[in-house]
Amino acid sequence: MIIKNIKPYEIKEAQVTKESIYKERRKFINTSASLVLGMMGLANSQESSTLSPESDAAKNFNAKSKDSLIYTQNPNYKESTITPYIKATSFNNFYEFGMQKDDPSKRANILQTSPWDVVIDGEVENKMKISYEDILKKMPLEERIYRLRCVEAWSMNIPWIGFELGALLALAKPTSQAKYVCFQTAVQENMPAIKHPALASFIPFPYIEGLRIDEATHPLTLLAVGMYGHILPNQNGAPLRLVVPWKYGFKSIKSINKITLTKEMPQTTWQKLASEEYGFYANVNPNVPHPRWSQASERFIGDGLSLSRQKTQMFNGYGNEVARLYANMDLEKNF
Repeated sequence: MIIKNIKPYEIKEAQVTKESIYKERRKFINTSASLVLGMMGLANSQESSTLSPESDAAKNFNAKSKDSLIYTQNPNYKESTITPYIKATSFNNFYEFGMQKDDPSKRANILQTSPWDVVIDGEVENKMKISYEDILKKMPLEERIYRLRCVEAWSMNIPWIGFELGALLALAKPTSQAKYVCFQTAVQENMPAIKHPALASFIPFPYIEGLRIDEATHPLTLLAVGMYGHILPNQNGAPLRLVVPWKYGFKSIKSINKITLTKEMPQTTWQKLASEEYGFYANVNPNVPHPRWSQASERFIGDGLSLSRQKTQMFNGYGNEVARLYANMDLEKNF
């Protein structure tokens, strides 16, 4: 009898979405000989990262126009439940388009995602403005299925397509003074909550988030450009969003157009609004309740009504990879 040891980032096999359903989402995958050979020849995630930027990543410039991306699958993050695509793209927080969960899917079509530049400045040797297209040319992409845990106590599992944030930061050459990374969203005049601030309860924009430099450069931290095999839908943070799977979802800032490396901890949007409820670290922690609800369990959004709850895992199940970042820290004080 074969006994399979479940890894910390995997979910029980009984929860896995039917293969036939998932494959319907993936018919677009390019089956050219180069991609097939690349996928068959990669034995682990380290080998996946050695793809030639010129031969593989550069193809994304043309692939983008077809709503598909050239990528490999990271074998360490593929045996997880998949939240249905329709739910992952219609149940969102993106306050520039309103406070209701379906507001982004209804309104985000007005988001202008091209042209799109990202400024990287602050404590770096090479301050730069890089276009979305150049990012795609430089960064080989891979798919990772990550858990997404919202501070509101619901969760999803999403196949993201992206690259490690640390690879992009390396292009700017952070100095020894860079202790934190601050992210900023784009502000566009036609966004509903920019025109009518009451639609987002007068949340100040641009939306600001931040990470410690060691969190930002951790291998799990992604900049996502796609999901479910396609480029990111607008409501999910097109064209470029952060994905930090061991933190509550509000840390994974959407539609990024500026990244600043700093000496001091940046004050984030939710710290400004309610610092007693939303700390800088925002690590998923079932032992530290939100002031208005428990974080010990969560409602997983999958097939059907998804009314049942499941236990929340420390660091969202990624403790083996990230717990060392917080050694000797009081995680109740530094929440």
